[in-house]
Amino acid sequence: MHCKATVEIGEYSRGGQTRGYNQAQDHDMGTKEKYVPCGIVDEDTGQLYVTFGSSYKTSDFMVDNLEQWWTSLSITEKQQLENIQIKVDNGAENSGIRRQFLKRMVEFADQTKKSIQLLYFPPYHSKYNPIERCWGILERHWKGTLLRNAQTMLAWVKTMTWKGLNPIVKLSKKVYQKGISLTKKEMKEIEKRLERNPHLPKWDILIRPS
Repeated sequence: MHCKATVEIGEYSRGGQTRGYNQAQDHDMGTKEKYVPCGIVDEDTGQLYVTFGSSYKTSDFMVDNLEQWWTSLSITEKQQLENIQIKVDNGAENSGIRRQFLKRMVEFADQTKKSIQLLYFPPYHSKYNPIERCWGILERHWKGTLLRNAQTMLAWVKTMTWKGLNPIVKLSKKVYQKGISLTKKEMKEIEKRLERNPHLPKWDILIRPS
């Protein structure tokens, strides 16, 4: 699971070439329409899920997308899962010390009745996260395209492929609030639910459902 860099909507050059005369701007001219892509790739099936948020990249935005992924699974798929292992980078919104993110993950474990294992990549090593390769394919796929509006952006993402599959793409208009956190007292209760690896306490966290 990972959030890609914000996509600016407009006639901006993204490198590459395209047919016809399509003059593009080579720098940001103060665009107001931007979208944050959050992706989840299932390593077992190869299915990629991408949600474009029109608000901020927050812990709640990421976990909401994780919950959407869960609801999209069939009953059989859910029953076959013994636990859920999530590989993430150590970004500010989902780090092993981000209080709101950990709170939401505990709630997610209770909701799914599955153990959740959070595995973090060290700094500057997120390139080894499979989702990063998905973003690379997307960049090559729409290179040279003028993403003039959200509909064009979504259409292009839907036609890319990963492991021979087209991604499941959604657009979120939910507005997220930045800066949500927990008090130290509230976090103490959350910490009781976290089984941190003694050798890698910030990088390997197991959460069992209550």
